[in-house]
Amino acid sequence: MTEQIEIPLSKNKLTLMLIGSLAFIAAGLWFVIKPPTISNPIIGNPTLILTVGIAAILFFGLCAFYLAKKFPDKTPGLIINDNGVIDNSGGVSVGLIPWSDIKAITIETAANQRFIIVKVKNPDEYINRQKGFIKKKAMQMNYNTYGSPISISANGLKCNFDELYKTLQDRFNNNNKA
Repeated sequence: MTEQIEIPLSKNKLTLMLIGSLAFIAAGLWFVIKPPTISNPIIGNPTLILTVGIAAILFFGLCAFYLAKKFPDKTPGLIINDNGVIDNSGGVSVGLIPWSDIKAITIETAANQRFIIVKVKNPDEYINRQKGFIKKKAMQMNYNTYGSPISISANGLKCNFDELYKTLQDRFNNNNKA
C-alpha cells in the first residue's frame, strides 16, 4: 500500500483566474454595449465585434461561474492513491478514475497551456457520468480533440505541472506492473 497524495486547490491561482475571467467579461460587455470603431474592414466589422463580445461574455461567464463554485470547496483538487486518481480539479471533474481504466497519461498543449490527458478504456462512461448538458459537451469535445474526455490542469492546483505529471506517470506505471 503506497501513500495517498492529496493536492489541494490553490485559492491564489483560482483568484487570478477569476479576475482574468471577469476582465474578459468586461471586455465582452464593452464590445456589445459600446463597440470600438476600428478602421480595418475585417476586424472592424460590427457583426464580428458583436459576436466576439457575446462569445467572451458566455465563455468567460461560464468560467467565472465554475471558478466561483470552487472557492468554498474544501475537497482536495486531486487525490492519487492505490485505487486511482480522484479528480476534483476543474469545472468538469469526473471523480474516481481507477488505475484499471487508464490506458495512458499524456501531455497536450492548447493556447500555450499544458494539461494532462488521461486516456481511459471506456470514455463514454465518463461522459455519461456528467449531469449537465454543458459538461457533457465539454467532455465530448475533449474526447473528439484529444482522444479522451478527461483532462487535468495544474492551473487551479497547489502544485507544479511537471511534478504532477511525473507523479501521475510513476503511479500509473507502478499500478500497471501489478
